[in-house]
Parts: sequence; C-alpha cells; structure tokens
Amino acid sequence: MTALLEAKGLEIHFGGVVAASDVNLQIHEGKNLAIIGPNGAGKTTFLNICTGYLKPSAGQVFFNGKGITRKSPREITRLGVARAFQIPQLFGEHTALENLLIAAAARERRWAPFTRLGQIPERAEMMHLLEMVNCVHVADRPVEELPEGQRKLIDIAVALALKPKLLFMDEPTSGVASSEKFAVLDIVAKALTESKVTSVFVEHDMGIVERFADEVAVWNRGEVLHRGMPDDILSHADVVRDVIGEEI
Repeated sequence: MTALLEAKGLEIHFGGVVAASDVNLQIHEGKNLAIIGPNGAGKTTFLNICTGYLKPSAGQVFFNGKGITRKSPREITRLGVARAFQIPQLFGEHTALENLLIAAAARERRWAPFTRLGQIPERAEMMHLLEMVNCVHVADRPVEELPEGQRKLIDIAVALALKPKLLFMDEPTSGVASSEKFAVLDIVAKALTESKVTSVFVEHDMGIVERFADEVAVWNRGEVLHRGMPDDILSHADVVRDVIGEEI
C-alpha cells in the first residue's frame, strides 16, 4: 500500500535535547493515527516538520510521493496537508463564518487585505462546514466569545475549508471540559469521514485514543518505539509504565 505521507530518517536536536532520532513513519489514507508519549517526546516536533514549521537536520518527508521537506507551510497546505493547533489559530474579532470565508479566499488565492468578506462566493460551502461541526448556530458570533470546545471545532472547520487530504491535529481536546471531550471528537470524526480526510492527532487522553484511533504510534525521546492497533499498544507493558502511568 502506497503511503499518503512518509517520513524517512528524520533527525533534529535542540541543544542537547533529541526531538527526532531516525524517525521513520508511514501514514496511509483513510486511517486515524494517534501519536502518544510523555511530554518532550518529540510528538509536536514531528507535526511541525511534516507541516513545514521546522526543517530537520537530516531525513525527508514525502506527501503523495513528492518531497515536501524544504517547502514552506503555505506550499505544503496547498498540496493537501492541513494543521489544527493546540491553541486554535483564529481571528477572534471575526465571526465563525468570517474565519471560514478567509480560509476559503486564501485557498483560492483571492485573499487581500481589502477583500470584502460578504462578497466571497464560498458562503454556502462554508456554512455547510459549520453545519458539519455543529456550529452553524454560532456562524455570526465572534469566535472570541465562544467556549473552547466550539473554538476547537471551528479551527478544525477552517482546516477542512482548505480541502486537505491529510489533517494534523495537536491535542484536539486540550482545554475542552472533560464532560465535552468525547462529544467534540465525535463531531470531528464524523466531519473527517464525510470530508474523506485522513488524520494524525497527538493526544494525552487514552480514552480518546482508544475510542477514535485506528492505529497508535508511541513516541519517546524522539523515537517511534511502537506502532499498532490501540488494544495492543495500550496494553503494552512499557507503554502502560511510561505513557499511561504518567498521565494518570
């Protein structure tokens, strides 16, 4: 099976800290891959390399068979790789719909500072995305007024507005109330399925991982230690000791 994204021999150090050490990983279309590991293991560093925010000292990243290692985040996004951040990257003073319209204009390379949001022709498409993430009722509210769970969903809708094939999500439930985490991820999972988008997500909540991941990759000290099905990985002795035990 051809990989949608493939990392080969990634290396990067920050001073004496090894953030990636000969990282080799394939991501296949249609799978939801969870990345787990203790703090400082290199999980977010991997996302940053794959989306162009960091350049490795060695190794390469390929998307659809094409090298993207030295491309900018914008170039990588235009190829079909999107990113949702741990802290939603939204224009707080703009409404939920306006945030999506800005993304649509950027996608079509029509955005300029003088662009009138009301004249962007993708309004119906963006309203549909808000409907997909159960946020159509807050379409006209400034996102800075919304609770964290809704901001997370809108941030993911903005990423989907770019029409990606692959979406990286960094702790999509961080900051969300415990009682709302599963509901938020249920909505995200449904939206990803409807949009036919493959996902990779960093997560510390093992209940979320067990419920939503098709596969799990375990990071520690910049290395991929294990990869497999959630039931197998989450019962592995050193994962229980070094990852799950640390989070409980």
